[in-house]
Amino acid sequence: MKKENKNKKIQDNKVQKEEKNLEVINKKEKKSSSKMKLWLSKTIYTVILIAIIILAYIGINLLIEKANITDIDLTADKVYSLSDTSKSIVKSIDQDVDIILVNMSNVQSVIDFSNKYSKENDKIKVQEISDVSQYPELAKKYNLTDSSYYIIVKSGSKEKIITTSDLYTYDYTTGQEKDLTEETMTNALLNVTIKDKPKIYFLTGHNDNLTSYLYSFKQSLENEANEVEDLDLLTTGKIPDDCSTLVITTLNEDIKTIEKDAIIKYIKKGGKIILFSDANVTKIKMPNFQKVLDEYGISISEGILLEQDTSKMLSGSPSAILVTVSQGSSITNKTNMNMNACFINAGKINFKDDEALEKLGVEKEVLATTSEKAFYRSDISITSTSKATSDEEGKATVGALLTKKVDDDTTSKLIVYSNNVFITNMQISINNQYYLYAYEFYNNEDLALNSISYLTDREDTILIRKDTETSTYTVTENQQRIILAIIFAVPALITIAGIIIWQVRRRK
Repeated sequence: MKKENKNKKIQDNKVQKEEKNLEVINKKEKKSSSKMKLWLSKTIYTVILIAIIILAYIGINLLIEKANITDIDLTADKVYSLSDTSKSIVKSIDQDVDIILVNMSNVQSVIDFSNKYSKENDKIKVQEISDVSQYPELAKKYNLTDSSYYIIVKSGSKEKIITTSDLYTYDYTTGQEKDLTEETMTNALLNVTIKDKPKIYFLTGHNDNLTSYLYSFKQSLENEANEVEDLDLLTTGKIPDDCSTLVITTLNEDIKTIEKDAIIKYIKKGGKIILFSDANVTKIKMPNFQKVLDEYGISISEGILLEQDTSKMLSGSPSAILVTVSQGSSITNKTNMNMNACFINAGKINFKDDEALEKLGVEKEVLATTSEKAFYRSDISITSTSKATSDEEGKATVGALLTKKVDDDTTSKLIVYSNNVFITNMQISINNQYYLYAYEFYNNEDLALNSISYLTDREDTILIRKDTETSTYTVTENQQRIILAIIFAVPALITIAGIIIWQVRRRK
């Protein structure tokens, strides 16, 4: 009996123990299940929150893009804003203008600036074209293809086509890229809406071999809302009354007396002249033309300038000198940039003494000079590029502005550069390996265009060079997907992984 009771007691203890173990196991399972549910719940909420944030980000950006809200420009030079001058010009436009952006979807700065013009004046409409096949008439008129990248500005029968290469230049002094988007687009708007464009006449008949090399420069002048024509004084007998500026390039013979008289008469009436003249190395006698220059008290040398400072010349070319353009001068004070130019086989400008200039009523302003190590060579039979004993070392003036007071109410101006090659599309060799057109070197074209803008009193012309040190990177469609994955997917995965690791560690 006792033995049976003992066995029963042992059996009861085992049952109780098993029940307790089962209860503990059930509690652990319930606790584990509860933790798992809590973890899943928090993870789902986190994923939903991330999805909401991403969707909100995308939605807000789409709304802002659709609303075309103006960006806040915090840059010191207001790189991304319209200047007050541009705003004034745009607001004065009283005719319908279309800005058509062809395949420019990847050039956001152009789109932004186009919309800025439209916001200033509702007569300016912006149209973006990403598929030229949908516009057959337009494609045929402008010869557009899928690879065309154009800005077409048109008003009535007038139109102006801008390419992406027209939207920048370089300041070779600082090495920075200069943004021309505003300048180019504002001038295009002027080009198609201005009623009276300045008339620029090129004197012809005395160096016909040069004419074909001036094509690009003339085209650039027209791009800046000028009308350009050739002028043969032997047929007209006078300089037209609508002449805003007379351009005289290097002569290979003297002008006739009738031409000399016509030019001097033009000066007496307050005419504006710009002279691009290479050195007279062939020593052609030009008494009539010199009488024109005598009105301003100057002459152009017969010798040339060479450079000894290797940092002031093209590689291996002492005759291709880098001249320094005066900062803050009359022709540079609106450009917001330093400028250098490259003159090839340049002469130097000689001036009469200060007393003689005063008697002529002429004030002199130096615009461009050589370095101190440059030297002037009058004996061009010397073939060596090293300085000879007969050469004159020292800084020389190669660009100047002469302002002549004719009377109390009349003032004439002459800008003179002792070089003509620098504005031409002649090919210049660098180390017998590379060729560039002369006007492409440094700020050659800018210097010439700004000089004529000054003479034509173009207060409406925009001459702005904005610093922009940023680089634009155009991605492919595949690269775009990768970038979006990095921006959105990677942060989400990292966040989820962090939550999982945190939960696992808590369980341990």
